[in-house]
Amino acid sequence: MEPFARQLWRRLETIHAVTYFAPESLAAAQDLGVRGFWRMYFGFRAAPLGRCTAPVVTAAFSGFAPSMVTRAVPQIWELAEPAAYLRARERAVAAALERLGGSALRTIPDWVLETLTAAAAAASPAGRPLYAANRELPLPPDPTSRVWQLATTLREHRGDGHVALWVTLGLTPIEVAVLFVATAGTTRASLQTNRGWSDPEWERGRASLAARGLLDATGATVRGRELRAAVEADTDRLADAPFDGLSAQDRERLVTALDPLAAAITRAGAIPYPNPMGLHPARC
Repeated sequence: MEPFARQLWRRLETIHAVTYFAPESLAAAQDLGVRGFWRMYFGFRAAPLGRCTAPVVTAAFSGFAPSMVTRAVPQIWELAEPAAYLRARERAVAAALERLGGSALRTIPDWVLETLTAAAAAASPAGRPLYAANRELPLPPDPTSRVWQLATTLREHRGDGHVALWVTLGLTPIEVAVLFVATAGTTRASLQTNRGWSDPEWERGRASLAARGLLDATGATVRGRELRAAVEADTDRLADAPFDGLSAQDRERLVTALDPLAAAITRAGAIPYPNPMGLHPARC
């Protein structure tokens, strides 16, 4: 059975990912004068960090080829200020979730929002730029926008911890991407294209992993698979920290309470599978 932190991530990631795949988001970005999916993506996700530079976004997001980031940043800030992106994404995701979630959204118990609010405020922001930036945003009064913002803050907390673990192991973003694909995290077609890595960069990543003994001609070695599994387990451990005070029963209740909304989003076809996040369909 999956640990609680990973079960929760699958639900929260499904809710969060609506931001980037829903047509409401592209429409909201276009209203700002922002054209193109990736300008919308970088503008919406980086906005909590403020008017940051391409190297800052590359470092905080990790996983993306620097050349891909520089095609959008800092130009996105010339099109609209970070505060405008924040308002647009909140408006867009509220409309998208209302459309996709229906009754599942309206029946989320108040205690779920209270639990996620407490968890989102509980962790240390040290070393977690995207979590810290999202945690500092005022929580929207509207329950729909609030559940999305809480899901986003907590998924960025998990993501920041995940990046830190790979950094401590000395793996570069392209090496992490290649190993992720080699251990069946997602497909190369999905990850390489959506993270902007060229074929030569990908092959250099493969060669570097092979030199480390993590990859061979057939795919990930035993050592490579064990390393990936260890990082995922440690990611779960770090992501569990905000929920330290939650009983086993309440953890199960929380996951179960989020199931209907995640399943409704999946049934609506709002998120493509496979995807670069390695997210699998929610239970329907």
